[in-house]
Amino acid sequence: MTSYIAIDWGSTNLRAWHYQQGVCVDERRSPAGITRLGGQTPAQVFASVTAGWPVDEVPVIMAGMVGSNAGWLSVPYLPCPASLNALHAHLTRVEQKAWIVPGLSVERDDNYNVMRGEETQLLGALTLQPVALCVMPGTHAKWVQLEQDRVLDFHTVMTGELHHLLLQQSLIGAGLPEQETSQAAFMQGVERGCQDASVIARLFEVRAAHVLGARDRRHVSEFLSGLLIGHEVALMTQRMDASPQPIAIIGGHTLAQRYQQALTFINRDSVTLEGDVAFQHGMRSIANVLAH
Repeated sequence: MTSYIAIDWGSTNLRAWHYQQGVCVDERRSPAGITRLGGQTPAQVFASVTAGWPVDEVPVIMAGMVGSNAGWLSVPYLPCPASLNALHAHLTRVEQKAWIVPGLSVERDDNYNVMRGEETQLLGALTLQPVALCVMPGTHAKWVQLEQDRVLDFHTVMTGELHHLLLQQSLIGAGLPEQETSQAAFMQGVERGCQDASVIARLFEVRAAHVLGARDRRHVSEFLSGLLIGHEVALMTQRMDASPQPIAIIGGHTLAQRYQQALTFINRDSVTLEGDVAFQHGMRSIANVLAH
């Protein structure tokens, strides 16, 4: 088994793992994401997070926004279609300290898209659950079309960010009490979102319904979440998927469960993969190649 160091360095936080012979012997976390360096350079943060680890002796592999134009080093995107099993051949060395995994891009008249970090999860997912279509929920959800190990196409849907903005900075969230979990409200939103061709015309109704007493003011967030996720799932499966295969949901448990419920509502089977597990499998695949 391979010894290596894996670093997931995003915009708002950093996580690092030290593996010896395939076993994680230490894990560290830092709030020093690429947009929150606190006056330090990326090299200084790297030195602090990996202090005491054998960075000169084992492969150190980093993925995420560390390779963006706001990161440690701007690493070129790998254009799609792209082979995930070839990611190791496109790593970029930074200051003789570590390797950065390239992101992926799509550049067509009908679709301009980029990803960083998710490509490593996709590589790991290949060994766990090969599928033709993946959804990776989050602030900016990714829908990815695959053919064996090749990423053919992907789209980004800003559902998570839109939910936050509407609740925090629009009339929809004005004057609401503390929000509570409600499965019923979420599924009501899913039903409405899945059935509407356009969600824009429904957004003001989210506010009007509770103003008129038709919806519990404590459940507005849940209904809005269902509305947006339901619309996203219905739209993207129609746009990207003609296959009867299950759709892989790669992400954290809570959000993945919401997408699973929305997919079930439109009679689509799905399988769920923990995002961290997929990421670690992807990093291990790259480390194994570097070690040989």
